Amino acid sequence: MSLNPITHPLLDKAGVRHGFFTREGGVSEGIYAGLNAGVGSKDDPALVAENRRCVAEWMGGGLDDLCGCYQIHSAVARVADTGWKGERPEGDAVVAAVPGPIASVLTADCAPVLFADAEAGVVGAAHAGWKGALGGIIHSTVAAMEALGARPERMVAVIGPCIAQASYEVGGDYQARFAHHDPGSERFFAPGATEGKCLFDLPGFVLWRLEQSGVGDADWTGDDTRADASRFYSNRRAFLAGETDFGRLISTISLG
Repeated sequence: MSLNPITHPLLDKAGVRHGFFTREGGVSEGIYAGLNAGVGSKDDPALVAENRRCVAEWMGGGLDDLCGCYQIHSAVARVADTGWKGERPEGDAVVAAVPGPIASVLTADCAPVLFADAEAGVVGAAHAGWKGALGGIIHSTVAAMEALGARPERMVAVIGPCIAQASYEVGGDYQARFAHHDPGSERFFAPGATEGKCLFDLPGFVLWRLEQSGVGDADWTGDDTRADASRFYSNRRAFLAGETDFGRLISTISLG
């Protein structure tokens, strides 16, 4: 079984093990076909566990080393000092300053964001959907890394595969909500094809949040989860197709 995660030069240069895993490889079948890492999905738990074990192995660890939260679209960041052995505290980001823990997030259109400060030896992973991004998960992740000795200006951050603006139509009220909460964010919306709808630029907004947080260098891999069914799971695509559930992608980072 060959896994084919996406990696990025910014994180390669930081010298950290990382991967934005696609659905390629894995043992799941049917609508979950491939590397479904979603413990919250309705897939066979044994198959999900095997997929996650393979991811952990690729990262140089074991299944018990994976550290991922029970994600609630919050601004809560957790610190991992060791592997969580399957435990999942509520939250939407994990940071670590020691080798061993594999910080991870699950997504299926939301933006996975991997962080590193190579000099301080601190890494992080955040789950940023529109609600978490607006609510402060990026700022919380940066603050949690700072508490472990990192400096924002030394950090690099990469946004992995997520839903792109052309694929993300939302209600017109979203633009007003964002503008009220964070003036200037209205520029991340464009008119939708349907009257009263807008197209939201999630990766663009998250990049702005990273800039606001003082992160030294940041990028997006440019991959649209909804548009590429062969490589990515997508909540939006599954909903539009009338499917009952969807797989989850996993993104991971560690100090080794």
